[in-house]
This record gives sequence, C-alpha cells and structure tokens, in this order.
Amino acid sequence: MTEEKIMRINELAHLSKTRELTPEEKEEQLMLRKEFLASIRRSVKQQLDSIEFVEDSKETLHQ
Repeated sequence: MTEEKIMRINELAHLSKTRELTPEEKEEQLMLRKEFLASIRRSVKQQLDSIEFVEDSKETLHQ
C-alpha cells in the first residue's frame, strides 16, 4: 500500500468527522480500507511463514 493511499484513508477519516461523506467517498474509503487490511494480512502472514521453530534436545536443555 502506497503512502498516498494511506494519506487518502486518513483524509477521508478526517472529512467524515466534519461532514457526511458522499456515496463516492464512502465507496472509496471502503475499498481503501479493504486494500489496507489485505496488505497488513499479507505482511503478517509473510512474517509468520518465515518463523522457524528449533527444538533443543533434552541433553542441551540440562547442561
């Protein structure tokens, strides 16, 4: 997700606090939020997929 899109999400959020968003703005906000969440999910999945579990043997644990 680009910095410009994140800025637009924030801009729409601020606008919604001062006035009613137009139907087009509401649709844009919804689509940007979905894209943002998908981006976060991809990032978290990549991080989790890169985790490698290593088990110590019992001998190593008792030394």
